[in-house]
Amino acid sequence: MRWDGMWNSHGFVTTFCAFLLVMGCQNPCAQAASAGPGYPAKPIRMLVGLAPGGGVDITARLIAQKLSANLGQTVIVENRSGAAGSIALEIVATSPPDGHTLMMLASGGVAQSALRARLPYDIERDFAPVSLLVNGMLVLVVHPALPVHNVKELIALARAQPGKFNYGSAGVGSGAHFAGELFKSMAGVNMVHVPYKGGAESVTALASGQIDLSFPSIAAALPHMNTGTLRSLAVTSATRTPLLPSLPTLDESGLSGYDRTAWYGLVAPKGVPASIISRLNSVIVKVVSTPAIRESLSKQSLDAQTSTPSEFTALIRREIAGNRAVIKLAGLKPE
Repeated sequence: MRWDGMWNSHGFVTTFCAFLLVMGCQNPCAQAASAGPGYPAKPIRMLVGLAPGGGVDITARLIAQKLSANLGQTVIVENRSGAAGSIALEIVATSPPDGHTLMMLASGGVAQSALRARLPYDIERDFAPVSLLVNGMLVLVVHPALPVHNVKELIALARAQPGKFNYGSAGVGSGAHFAGELFKSMAGVNMVHVPYKGGAESVTALASGQIDLSFPSIAAALPHMNTGTLRSLAVTSATRTPLLPSLPTLDESGLSGYDRTAWYGLVAPKGVPASIISRLNSVIVKVVSTPAIRESLSKQSLDAQTSTPSEFTALIRREIAGNRAVIKLAGLKPE
């Protein structure tokens, strides 16, 4: 075998691999090519577009802890609240597409594309969906001072005093906002929307009597429900939750066909290599399928449910279409 002229990097590696193959060894060059650069190479930050303490934040921290253990790098949850997630979405959309910046996207964040005429990002163009994580429901809760104990009484009171009562949400376009607008439209009532920076903040405002009612996640409302500082009237999904089996749905309470749920999923900036998206998806599926995680999510009335990246992409597109239907029904105008 001739060695002269083969000491440039490419020639030497090629010849060395050929030599090892002749000697009956496995091809180390093929192994190196398939491995690629190590990921993750540094801590990963997971943005949450809402304030700490709400359902999205609680889920993000639960998942981040397990992702850290499986990926071998710390996953840091970073809250960038405001504009129902739009601030965090802009940060992620403009981050390097290397897989080290992710976002826990809530269904409410998708609504911004239908509510706002101008956004610094495009929800379908600028993000790479990784996987759906959970499906959940919201709960209609009122301050105990409000003299109502069921949905029919609330509707009757609101109809008798149009414009007097208000409801809080995690921001314009959030899940609670759309749930409230759908409630107003189907019940034929006039209530004032009061947006906050996050679900936990709106729940705190409700518990202190600053607002009259809200549609938060069960995770955010449950501690107040247990202490009696909030009164629950109904859940927003089409079926009851095993966590609160005696609590009726809005559909059962007289608003036939009412069905508004919330979901959370993981997205990355557009352009992240497919191999990294695939790795993240497989780890997410592994983490969410564990009994401990499923039980923790179930205690928040969240249904653990993963997907492929393409399935999550299709879900986001369906959500956008559904949001536009609610906007039209409620007579909302894009800002």
